Amino acid sequence: MKRRERKSVRLATGRYRAIVPSVRQRMVWVMGGLVLISLGLIARAFELQVLQKQFYQNKADARILREVRIPVSRGTIFDRHGQALAVSTPMVSITAMPGEVLDHADRLPALARALGVGTNKLRRYLERRATHEFAYLRRQMRPQAAKAVLALNIPGVNGEREYKRYYPSGGVTAHVLGFTNIDDRGQGGLELAFDSWLAGKPGVKRIIRDRMGHTVEDLELVRAPQPGKNLTLSLDRRIQFLAYNELKNQIEKSQADSGSMVVLDVATGEILAMVTLPTFNPNNVYNSTAAQRRNRAVTDVVEPGSTMKPFTMAAALSSGRYTPTTPLINTGKGVWYFHGNRIRDDVANGWLTPTRVLTKSSNIGAAKISLSLDKKFVYNAYRAFGFGRSTGSGFPGESSGYVKIVRDWRPFEQATMAFGYGLNLTPLQLASAYATLADHGVMHSPTFIKGVDSPPKQVVAPQVASEIVKMLETVTEPGGTATRAQIANYSVAGKTGTAHQVIDGGYAKDSYNALFVGIVPATRPRLVAVVVIKKPRKGGYFGGKVAAPVFQKVMSGALRLLDVPPDDIGRWYPGGPKIDNGHPVDKALTHVVVAATATSKGGI
Repeated sequence: MKRRERKSVRLATGRYRAIVPSVRQRMVWVMGGLVLISLGLIARAFELQVLQKQFYQNKADARILREVRIPVSRGTIFDRHGQALAVSTPMVSITAMPGEVLDHADRLPALARALGVGTNKLRRYLERRATHEFAYLRRQMRPQAAKAVLALNIPGVNGEREYKRYYPSGGVTAHVLGFTNIDDRGQGGLELAFDSWLAGKPGVKRIIRDRMGHTVEDLELVRAPQPGKNLTLSLDRRIQFLAYNELKNQIEKSQADSGSMVVLDVATGEILAMVTLPTFNPNNVYNSTAAQRRNRAVTDVVEPGSTMKPFTMAAALSSGRYTPTTPLINTGKGVWYFHGNRIRDDVANGWLTPTRVLTKSSNIGAAKISLSLDKKFVYNAYRAFGFGRSTGSGFPGESSGYVKIVRDWRPFEQATMAFGYGLNLTPLQLASAYATLADHGVMHSPTFIKGVDSPPKQVVAPQVASEIVKMLETVTEPGGTATRAQIANYSVAGKTGTAHQVIDGGYAKDSYNALFVGIVPATRPRLVAVVVIKKPRKGGYFGGKVAAPVFQKVMSGALRLLDVPPDDIGRWYPGGPKIDNGHPVDKALTHVVVAATATSKGGI
């Protein structure tokens, strides 16, 4: 009853009447309510603007702020004379916000025509990516074509600058340079080896984009772009083209499977040319096979055949037991049975001096010389010339070749390794070893970079190296196995090689590798070149007939291009007159061989 009395008053008639708050009381209640609401709003605003500011700022930024990559141009690769071998050209990639583009489906036919694709194909592509905020419609379009696409002003369609690698020399330098992928990163060759140097570092900037994906404002530079650095190679583009053309002609002429050629600067180890065939087009790499992209001059190994004999001879001369003219070696009638196996020469050579063992390329002579030496001594000589280990060129995937550990050598293996069977090496290793002989026994690691000369290393006595080079001169003179390597007015030292191909763990009976390695000029060595032609089928298979002519043509041009002065004016050459050059070893050899044949005494 008391509570009811507070809310009503009893009238005289006996009824009750509610007590109505006054105007003032109502104002107090209203104002109190407004104050409470205001305090709530203020609290909420404080929460949003202060306590949760960063959270909602991040949400907003996620919708309009973007950090975008600033692409940079990859460094240019030059040859030693400043000719561009690999350049980056600006392109435009067309991107899209799939959901936004699908919201304007009526524009898809026009977009599809501009991109050169079917409308249905484009629609399916976008639908598969409808939940993504970003998708590429076309990578690396030419700027003019991309401009036509962007001119359509289709919501959600934008363009991004990128760079595409271009190789002016195409397949001629493909195996050395390698190639890049669609993101402009090195995938092979020197592009891969020097990727971090060439690629540079893309920049990053923060921008504001509208809901259509268009850039409204550049806010700040987060990281400045650093363009890639240029790279100057040791390659001489002129010699590279010359080697490519001559090797290609000979491979086609002989119907061979493949071929390689390496040209080295003797004094520095710089690689002036390196060619591998078959080749591929690095500007359209996706139409090539892995076999075509393999740089056989560095990654593939071959058994060197008779091109190994100078290193067996270097071990012999280093031992002190041999000189270029003594002792005489009895090679008999061209067949020698050793440990139940047959070692043969192409012709019966009889008694030969060490020099004539190289001149006539006698397998029997080389085997007997090697077997007369301690096997560890021979092994160390081979290793000193770099066989069985990487050259240090830095080329990706370079093979180290193979030389069996000396403790596992059997006598017959020691005999066959002397003339290039039972071990293998790369054409680059072979070129490096011959360059060591040419530079008086000093080894330089082969390099693809101009002006980079590794610390020289003396691996064989200068006198021994010089004597070997003089002995190799007789190989290219009349009576030797490489007369087709002769160059008019220049002395040439070299060695032929003909080796059976290894197939399924054995040797193919009628399948060969033809090799030739040469040094020019022999009296003042400047260049070394290796030619390897695999499985020639037509016109012979001997290294002197198949590989030596390639050397002759390429080096004739290279000597002129490099302005190397002649060292033997009037020297005999194929098709020209034979002129005695007065080589003292040759005259001595003639007398010694005649005397040895008459007496048949002494020697091994």
